[in-house]
Amino acid sequence: MTSKIIALVDGSAYSKSICDHAAWIAGRAGYEVELMHVLGRREGGVGSDLSGAISLGARSSLLKELSGLDEQRAKLAVHRGRAILEDARALLEDADVRATEHLRHGDLLEAISEKEQGADMILIGKRGEAMDFAKDHLGSNLERVMRATSKPLFVVSRAFKPISRILVAYDGSASAMRAVDYVAQSALYAGLSATVVTVGADSEQARKGLEDAAARLGRAGIDATTEIVSGEPEEALAELVEAAPYEHLVMGASGHSRLRALFVGSTSLEMMRTCKVPILLVR
Repeated sequence: MTSKIIALVDGSAYSKSICDHAAWIAGRAGYEVELMHVLGRREGGVGSDLSGAISLGARSSLLKELSGLDEQRAKLAVHRGRAILEDARALLEDADVRATEHLRHGDLLEAISEKEQGADMILIGKRGEAMDFAKDHLGSNLERVMRATSKPLFVVSRAFKPISRILVAYDGSASAMRAVDYVAQSALYAGLSATVVTVGADSEQARKGLEDAAARLGRAGIDATTEIVSGEPEEALAELVEAAPYEHLVMGASGHSRLRALFVGSTSLEMMRTCKVPILLVR
């Protein structure tokens, strides 16, 4: 049975980048892609009662008109959702990647929960449809998905760039080691070069952990180096990514010491905002 990844598309500018990253991932690791677009409950045609304190006869007429408008809006949302999926599928097929489509009504997390057990990874954009009105903010669904999914989450940047050098954040925790193992075992990263980095004091223990992680990658045929940097994790990693430069950051989704804060509340979202490359969060 061929493994698959789920790519969440919403018609925003990030949808093109999601398709490009999905094609790159599928091409390297042999995945099929399931494209998913979720129509929220507001798009499903269930409107609120806007008639207010209007007399009975006029109120009945208005309610009938509002009901008709809700039905039209729901039909348009479905047509738009199908068009988004068709466009995304065409992009993937142009890259010789097999893709299926799934249009779903309801809550995004419920839709992901139903589908993720049969998938190896989920792709989502950093921002959604309102991105042009809130360029300094992340997508409203990103934090919800980060906290809810049990699968590796690939958070896509605005534009795709070929990936050859990756940065792996490491703090010695079990989650960080799982991230290292994921990179070592996945065909996605075969033949790439990697730097394993920790943020904090330069100590013998820190160096030993980094050497062990690099050795694990080396045994998998990945050319790996190590580095220790100081500062606040979200700032230090973002600066390192841009300075090197690296095209991709891989992290464990929980941990201890100073890197733990990256995955709790607003600090994790700050990392997503400041780092301009795609980020893989590994559970």
